[in-house]
Amino acid sequence: MTPKTPVGITAFGAYVPAGRLQRNAIFAANGWFNPALKGLAKGERAIANWDEDPITMAVEAARDCLTDMNREALKGIHFASTTMPFLDRQNSVIVKEALNLNDMTPAVDTSGSQRAGTSALIQSHATASVSEGAVLCVAADKRKALPASESEMLNGDAAAAFVVGCDRIVAKLVCCQSLSVEFVDHFRREGRDTDYGWESRWVRDEGYLKIIPTAVKAALEESGCRSGDIDKFIFPITTRGVAAAVAELCGLRAGSLCNPLGEELGEAGTAHPLLLLAHALETAQPGEKLLVIGFGSGCDVMLFDVQPAIAELPKRRGVSGWIGRRRVETNYMKFLVHAGMLPVDRGMRAEFDQKQALTALYRNRKSVLGLVAGRSKETGSVQFPRSDIAVDTRAAAAQEDYPLADRTARILTFTADNLTYTLDPPAYYGMVEFDGGGRMSAEFCDASMDDMRVGRPMRMMFRVKSADEQRGFIKYFWKAAPAG
Repeated sequence: MTPKTPVGITAFGAYVPAGRLQRNAIFAANGWFNPALKGLAKGERAIANWDEDPITMAVEAARDCLTDMNREALKGIHFASTTMPFLDRQNSVIVKEALNLNDMTPAVDTSGSQRAGTSALIQSHATASVSEGAVLCVAADKRKALPASESEMLNGDAAAAFVVGCDRIVAKLVCCQSLSVEFVDHFRREGRDTDYGWESRWVRDEGYLKIIPTAVKAALEESGCRSGDIDKFIFPITTRGVAAAVAELCGLRAGSLCNPLGEELGEAGTAHPLLLLAHALETAQPGEKLLVIGFGSGCDVMLFDVQPAIAELPKRRGVSGWIGRRRVETNYMKFLVHAGMLPVDRGMRAEFDQKQALTALYRNRKSVLGLVAGRSKETGSVQFPRSDIAVDTRAAAAQEDYPLADRTARILTFTADNLTYTLDPPAYYGMVEFDGGGRMSAEFCDASMDDMRVGRPMRMMFRVKSADEQRGFIKYFWKAAPAG
């Protein structure tokens, strides 16, 4: 497909959790059972914290993508994942609420395949071409894998986001091609937590080495581009040697293959091709041609032409910045508990009903999900949560919306509590004050005692607050993490 109206990527962003589980720690725990894992016990994989899931990671990637952008210009949001927390509650709408987007913003969930991320990006281009507006596309995955499996070694948790539109394009979509075929390299049916994978050599020889070259050839023929013109080949497979073999079959130049980031963070499922695309755009130069592959139940191919506007895009943290924000983890048992693979006795302090009053959530969704405070129209004082009655003037209906999520907060008070229940003790919490006004009591995340000092800058992050396990509902709120 070649878009009729010139459309392309106008902004990009990413998110990688801070936790980095060392692969040699996985092998140390499971090598007794599967000695073959030793060959994979190099580098590290990104692991989400206990209070992170695909929705929270998608929000953080979108915030990175929307740096210095007018969110009111967005005309839609597409969210792709194969591990969405809800089957019958629209996950993309939660992302929309956290980003404080207009209620008239259409939201779409895309799932069912590892190429759902590229499929969502293709659909975002089609939507933007028709509406001539901007569309946010975000993908995230937090995949479970059985202990002692190759997938446990290779997987990683991450998210990527793009704004697609017609104005100030940094990477123009030249063409895209989709090939759909019932090639089952792995599957996971409803009610199962982990995938079942088929024999890797068969997947390589009959899948990657045959399906992808066919789709690439069709895309190049449609675009009129030669294989030798491709500057960066973005192939989201970390298995050693496969990407190089596919590149050779496609006739691509040596050196065009991008780093799949396998040793740095692992393979991020649906998000991985988009994550690698965002990483490539960080250093891309005008005139470069980028070929992106999404594989799963067939293949998506997207060809981008980098535009001069990329030099004007405001700097964001991006993939490189998030990879640099890392916390080494060697506790394999802790990883299993946080990933939901190992139940533990959480004690009596965890035994309380977490039922969410859905009526209250609806009434207060801007405060709870969007972290929107109220600011007095008369005095400028900031109040959270927002109230119909201003706290200083006692005037009614005297406040306007005042978003806090993207403002720097600073610690006023802090506590490290070893008695209250948390899945990652001790529990850190305290009072924070926002630049520009406003205070709130907040839990701290991704923090250690070394981060606890009055005046320390903090970044608000969208996280899981708690889970009502009896009814299957997840409650989200904002926590404060060390900035930087």
